[in-house]
Amino acid sequence: MSLEQEIKLKVMQEAELDLSALTWLTALLATQPYKQHLVSTYFDTADRALMQFGVGLRLRQVDSQWLQTVKCRGEAQDGLHQRKEWEHKLAGPAFDEGLLAETDLAPLIDNKAVWQAIKPVFTTDFERVVMPLQLEDGTQVEMAYDRGVVKAGDKQQNIHEIELELKQGDIHKCQQLAASLKRSLALEYSDISKAEQGYAVSQLIEK
Repeated sequence: MSLEQEIKLKVMQEAELDLSALTWLTALLATQPYKQHLVSTYFDTADRALMQFGVGLRLRQVDSQWLQTVKCRGEAQDGLHQRKEWEHKLAGPAFDEGLLAETDLAPLIDNKAVWQAIKPVFTTDFERVVMPLQLEDGTQVEMAYDRGVVKAGDKQQNIHEIELELKQGDIHKCQQLAASLKRSLALEYSDISKAEQGYAVSQLIEK
């Protein structure tokens, strides 16, 4: 289990950002940026038992690698999201119940009526540019620029955002970086996670 701390910034324009034009940002690169294609399927029951319990469950494919992730609801304020997270690599697109039993999802796995009722609810599909950054005092931040969609049935919404995940060091340095980005680009702090956005889209097809 780890405590995920990240700042989310929503991009307030349709056009793709040119992050390479920010020379002060590229000067912070610890290694070269790289691209990923991420497809994630989020699971719950028809009556949203997992959401009500305060946990999220997803299977994610990052290029050719499969991951299972459990996240708790946590807290979000002024774009800063803090929550417990369990993430494990998988050999394929099937949950490892043994590993899930070691997370906060365990009570729902033990409830067979709930566990057997889980099903895919929505999917996110986006391209990510990852920029590993080295800040002052040894603070390390993984900056992710995401563009894509969240889909449920025949409904979808765009994803266009930046995430700054603290890997090591001082969260205040990460917040200072977010403020600098916000001054330089068309960004706003966002307290809405991709999972929350997905649940909102899924409600559109249930009405």
